[in-house]
Formats: sequence, structure tokens, C-alpha cells
Amino acid sequence: MRTGRCECGAVAYRSEGPWRDIITCHCQECRRQSGHYWAATAVPKDALEMVEARGLRWIRMSDMAERGFCAKCGSGVFYRPDHKGYVAIGAGTLDDTNGLTHIEEVFVAEAGDYYPLAGDVPRHEAFSAAWKSKDGAGA
Repeated sequence: MRTGRCECGAVAYRSEGPWRDIITCHCQECRRQSGHYWAATAVPKDALEMVEARGLRWIRMSDMAERGFCAKCGSGVFYRPDHKGYVAIGAGTLDDTNGLTHIEEVFVAEAGDYYPLAGDVPRHEAFSAAWKSKDGAGA
């Protein structure tokens, strides 16, 4: 069981998983939403349990997904694509990341020129097959 929350605790969640390893997205939308790049794990939608949702607000930022954030403290917590079976969860919102590793970077052509890419992981210009992992939890 993993748990996580926003900064103030008005959004809290837990899940047995399965948990996907961490993928970083450098697309312009993710960079604008997070203030940098988005690092996320994911679980199947039906595996995510809300412990506290009084601050949770969903906003549609594109024609393909919604983002969940805390209306109290502003923390970005979730990314929920339409017509997919998973919810991406900001890695920084997890209480414990033990056992999760950084496995991939996507939309690297849109990365900011003020930071280097993270390291020795596969890099892609767009979404890749790794966004759909062996356990079914996508990006």
C-alpha cells in the first residue's frame, strides 16, 4: 500500500497498485502546470482510493485529459487521460517512493533549455510504448 497527499492534506490518496515506475514528461503543458517538468507514476483508475478529497478539483486542460489539483494549497496531484484505464500521480506527492525508479523521459524536444535531461533512461519525442507497462498502469 502506498499513500500520498498534497502539501496541506486536503487531497490524500492510497492504492495497492500496481504502481508504474516514474516517467518524466517535458511537454509544454506539463511544464506550465508544474512549473518545471512532470514526474509521475500511475495506477489503474479503479485501484486509486481517495482518503481525503475536500480540496480536490479537476480541470480540463486539453481535449484528451484532466488534471487534479488541490484548491486549498495549489498542489498538482493527478493527471487523468480520457479513455484510458489509469490515473497518473505526481511522484512528489507520494509519502514514500521506495522501489520506484525513473524509467523514461517523453516529449524531450519540448524540454526547457535551462535544465539538463535527467540521465541514462530512454528518451522519446512523444508518448511511447513504455507508457503502457506490463502491469497495465499507463502514464
